[in-house]
Formats: sequence, C-alpha cells, structure tokens
Amino acid sequence: MIADILPPQVAAEEAFGDLPDVVLFPCEQAVIVNAVDKRRREFATARACARAALAKLGMSPAPIVPGLRGAPQWPPGVVGSITHCAGYRASAVARDRDVITIGLDAEPHDKLPDRVIGAIASRGEQARLAALAAARPDMFWDRMLFSAKESVYKAWFPLTGRWLNFEDASVDIDPVGRTFNARLLVDGPVVNGAVLTVFSGRWLVRDGLIVTAIVIPRDRSTGFK
Repeated sequence: MIADILPPQVAAEEAFGDLPDVVLFPCEQAVIVNAVDKRRREFATARACARAALAKLGMSPAPIVPGLRGAPQWPPGVVGSITHCAGYRASAVARDRDVITIGLDAEPHDKLPDRVIGAIASRGEQARLAALAAARPDMFWDRMLFSAKESVYKAWFPLTGRWLNFEDASVDIDPVGRTFNARLLVDGPVVNGAVLTVFSGRWLVRDGLIVTAIVIPRDRSTGFK
C-alpha cells in the first residue's frame, strides 16, 4: 500500500498487525523495558518493518532507537520515518545521497475526536476542509489534515532539530491529484541550496487507513553531499 505514494529511491515495509517473536537489539529493548504490552508490540513491529526496509537498500540489521523528541536514529547514510496506528505499522527509508528527509504518517480513516480540529487547523484550513467535505462527504478530511501535519513535522524535525507547532504550517489538500502542500509560516531550513517554504506530499486512503508521505529528494546539481 505505502509504496504507491513513495518514489522508487525510497524503500518501505508495512505490517497490518503486530509480528510475533521480533528480536530487538539490547539498546532497543532498554527503551521499552517498562512499557505496557501494547507499546512493546508496536515498537517491536515498527523496528522489524524498519529493518526490512533497510534490507531492501542492501543494509545489514541495525538498532533504531528514539533520539531527541522520539525521532528514530538511523544508521549513518540513511534517512527515514516510522509510523504506527491501530492495526498498522510502517517504515520508509532511503540513502541520504538520494533523499534529504522523509515524513510518514498513518491514521485511521475516521473523524477526529471532538474539539481537536480547533487545535490543529486555522480558520482558513477549516474553511477548506468544509469545502472538501461538501464535495466528498465520504472522506474524513479533518483526519487527513492531521496526518499531513504529522508528516510535515516528521520531515521537518531531522532538518532543524526544532519543534513545529500545528499552526506553523498551512495545509492545502488536492482531492483529485491526491497530493497536499504545507506552506511554512515560520522560517524554514535551507534545502538543496534554497530556503524551504513548502513541504509537498502525497496521500492515500485504503483499507480503513489514511497514509501521508513527504519525500524531499536530493538535488545533485547543488553540489551538496
């Protein structure tokens, strides 16, 4: 499923449920030693997905422990993202010579809880969601907006090491092209030799899930390594 919204230089793996008997590295096991069973299972399955995705790049298994603000710490030369929600775990990775950053998020295709939309969406975004809902009432556009902003943050944080609030990006969803653009309302990082002002991504709704993804490829013409 996830491969449908990712470019060919990105490797991905997904699971529609927790995998049994996942072997974790000791440093990973230490992260969840006091966690509840649900958290242990989703953490382990997500790491299994990540290692399977890394294997598609020809890389050996490696530990992937959370770092600052929980961001996964990837092996040298790799960028990636991990997501999990009820009934779904996934990871997407790429060589950093090909891709600068990846943001990936999955959510249940269901309405957001009451009062959440006011905390994550501006008035302009809420007006655009209302127009989308009027045209396509079968879709939960509010949840898609939330997922898109989660993908934006996951793509943003490795580039900046800084928090990004929901109100710091304005998202516009294209219901026909199955894409979205997130215009930054704060100063963005320098990417491919220019200040980044917009994160562009793709979305997919299938099997009761919303999946959003952002991939920024490396522009080799800049000469950056």
